[in-house]
Amino acid sequence: MSSTPQELPPSIYEVIKEHCAAGDELAESSRFEDAVAEYQKAWELIPEPRTAWNASTWVLGAVADACFLGGYKTSAREALEYAMACPGGIGNPFLHMRLGQVLFDAGDLDSSADELIRAYMVAGSDIFRNEDERYLTFRGTRAQL
Repeated sequence: MSSTPQELPPSIYEVIKEHCAAGDELAESSRFEDAVAEYQKAWELIPEPRTAWNASTWVLGAVADACFLGGYKTSAREALEYAMACPGGIGNPFLHMRLGQVLFDAGDLDSSADELIRAYMVAGSDIFRNEDERYLTFRGTRAQL
C-alpha cells in the first residue's frame, strides 16, 4: 500500500458518488437498510487495497452513519474501525464521534471517552449539536475542555 492516499479514476468516482447520493436520499427518509445497500454498492467499486483510497473513508463513514442511525451498532462499529485505517480516518471528528457513540452504547466507556474527546478536540461541541445529549454529557464527565 502506498503511504499517499490514492484518487480514483473519474469514471469509477462518478459511479461511487451516484450510489452514495442515492444512499443519502434513502438515509434522509430513514430507510437505513436500503441506504446501506447503496453505500455497499459504492464500496464494492473501490479497488483493493481499499485502505489506499480517499473515497474509502467517506463511503465507510456513510455506511457507519446509516448503520448507527438504523440501530445496527455492530456493523457501524466494524465500518468505523475499518475507516480509521483509511486516508484521513484518524483525526476525522465525525468518525471519532460515531465510534465513541457506538463504544458508549456497547458499554466500553474508556474507549468511548477517548473517541468522544478526540471528536470534541477537533470540532468542538458543534459536532454534537444534532446528537443525543448523553454523549456530550458523558464526554464532559471524562474531560473538562
